[in-house]
Amino acid sequence: MRGEGQGGLRNSVAATRTIAIAGSGIGGLTAALALAARGFRVVILERTERLEEAGAGLQLSPNASRILIGLGLEPRLAPRVLAPDSISIRTARTGDETGRIPLGAAAAARYGAPYWIVHRADLQGALAARVTDHPDIALRLGAQVEDVGVDADGVTVVHRIGRTRHEVRARALIGADGVWSTVRRHVAPDVAPSFTGRIAWRGTVDVKRLPGDAGAARVQLWMGPNAHLVAYPVSGGARINLVAVVTGTWNKPGWSEPGDATEVAAHFDAARWPAAARAMIGAVDSWRKWALFAMPDGGVWHNGRIALVGDAAHAMLPFVAQGAGMAIEDAAVIAACLADTPDDPAAAFAAYVRERAPRVRRVQRAARDSGRIYHLTGPFGLARDRVIGMLGGARLLARHNWIYEWRQP
Repeated sequence: MRGEGQGGLRNSVAATRTIAIAGSGIGGLTAALALAARGFRVVILERTERLEEAGAGLQLSPNASRILIGLGLEPRLAPRVLAPDSISIRTARTGDETGRIPLGAAAAARYGAPYWIVHRADLQGALAARVTDHPDIALRLGAQVEDVGVDADGVTVVHRIGRTRHEVRARALIGADGVWSTVRRHVAPDVAPSFTGRIAWRGTVDVKRLPGDAGAARVQLWMGPNAHLVAYPVSGGARINLVAVVTGTWNKPGWSEPGDATEVAAHFDAARWPAAARAMIGAVDSWRKWALFAMPDGGVWHNGRIALVGDAAHAMLPFVAQGAGMAIEDAAVIAACLADTPDDPAAAFAAYVRERAPRVRRVQRAARDSGRIYHLTGPFGLARDRVIGMLGGARLLARHNWIYEWRQP
């Protein structure tokens, strides 16, 4: 990775045009590219020694993909992404499709950008490669943030690499370090994410191991009693990414706890779930699970020269597939606000909050409401299925217009 002594950030550069970012996930890397595109110099501090992104698939709707395209990521991502033709909504009650939301070329034309599905590691790899190539971005791996000092002229970020302590002097600090953010304690020390009562299981399976059209270029959403299942192709269509969400009490923090296949299968038993859904679950060799934690509605955003993006600010339930999308939007908006008032980061961050908080609050609530709908039982589940069928694909897609049509102001 490029460093200060290798053509990256030069020591002679004044800190007034330098922004420090803690975290090199999707939000942090996107923010670095967006800031560099607006003339800032960026230092990214990443606590891990290698960029090995946990997780599997991501859905990137047009509100997010258009930002990535605008940052020049399309050539790197094109070989890795798929544009699904639809979202197939299926019910565990009968195994039938109750509705199909059209995507593909029609959605791209409607929103001016594609709907993509991609492996998380492929997206992070494309972002990291572009960051590495940029002369005004330095990425420091193995850099654990230990303290932040703020004064009238900027921030000093103290971090440790191995046994050695280092300092970065910058105009401002952006915390992009996830739901268990270290930076957040400098913004809102008394606010922490809370367990939502939902547990997500993820795994992938070779498409050749699945019957029928399970590998078709579409997203499958299976809704059932107190659980739902999402499946879609990744890795160029060679594998299927599965996410099974259930209710439960296990709430260990983290993203990648090993899971017992018999435990997840018990939530999708033959009495309540059709054979097609259970076949996908049974084909997964290795499951990982994580407890779903969320931040308060509206998020926690900034304090003076320190601001948060992505899950650090507003971790949410993933039931409208907007976790990554909101982080990408945050990155674009925070860069624009800093460019508008580069000499007053606190004012820039205040403008960023005014722009982002209402939209994020609405997305958080939509995700929570979707989770309730997906898990309905008995007569309520039957009514849900009938309503979806009556609405039809075009109207189901239109219900997402307010998310997908978003463009940076």
